[in-house]
Amino acid sequence: MRHRLLAAALLAAGGIFASAGPALADGDAAHGKVVFGRCAACHSLDAGKKLMGPNLNGIVGQKAGAVAGYQYSKAMASSGLTWDDATLDKFLASPTSTVPGTKMLVNVANAQDRADAIAYLKTVK
Repeated sequence: MRHRLLAAALLAAGGIFASAGPALADGDAAHGKVVFGRCAACHSLDAGKKLMGPNLNGIVGQKAGAVAGYQYSKAMASSGLTWDDATLDKFLASPTSTVPGTKMLVNVANAQDRADAIAYLKTVK
């Protein structure tokens, strides 16, 4: 009987932890705004405003290397990537591994920070 109760408790706890997984993947846009502060030296979210890097307003769902008025590396311009959650996560984790020859050399090492930043970018249009 005790083993059944313990098994039921473990299954219930597993359900709690499993339900926490998608929330992590979805990210926290409020914290993502804070994380994006590190990116703001090079990237603007104000439509049409140019900085050292391309403008990221509405970037989620767009083709990589397609923001008008920015001179992309040949590697980025020909990457064939589309900025979805998975691609952004991979690129932010290691830009130079994802697109060898990219101009972007700064990464976001923390997985939660990446998820949060991506959630924030989804809110900017």
